[in-house]
Amino acid sequence: MTAATAPAKGQATRELILDHAYERARVGGLESLSIGSLAADVGMSKSGLFAHFGSREDLQLAVLETAGRRFMANVLLPALSVPRGLPRLRAIVAQWSEWGRKHQSGCVLLTAAGEYDGRDGALHDAVVAQQGGWRDELEKAIAQAAAEGHLNASADAGQLAFEIYALMLGLHHDAGLFGFEQAHQRTQAAFERLWRSWQS
Repeated sequence: MTAATAPAKGQATRELILDHAYERARVGGLESLSIGSLAADVGMSKSGLFAHFGSREDLQLAVLETAGRRFMANVLLPALSVPRGLPRLRAIVAQWSEWGRKHQSGCVLLTAAGEYDGRDGALHDAVVAQQGGWRDELEKAIAQAAAEGHLNASADAGQLAFEIYALMLGLHHDAGLFGFEQAHQRTQAAFERLWRSWQS
């Protein structure tokens, strides 16, 4: 192995570990992750895995970051190709709904919010920063919709972002318990009322 290929191999191994850890966390949350079980999953020794993640918390933080990147790549980035305003806001909701359909069996981000909301420490702080960043993106899209004249100019972006998030939590909740299609239909009906209420 050359010096040039070693970093690439190391990065590929790290990504393999994160893929396995991400799938485990989808089912059991970040607290379910253990160095030993994950090392067995990927056919490594514990010391080999520690070479990539110095501690369990480092691993958990990396999985949380991975989940955030995947969410943004699947929800926000496709919506950015849609014109600003209500069309983009609708696209964000549509992509977010699709994320909910694909993650009925578990969403690392939502589970992490429940796991760490009442704790102190690096994981709590990372979840707060991540969720706050996403809320900021929603508020930005809402402000653009108001600037385009698609929403009432006096619309409270923070309030509308909260309401959007609340509806999406309802979608995730009901999709897992009662099936995605019914949850999606009810969520879409609620969003139509929401858009109309902020356009008047």
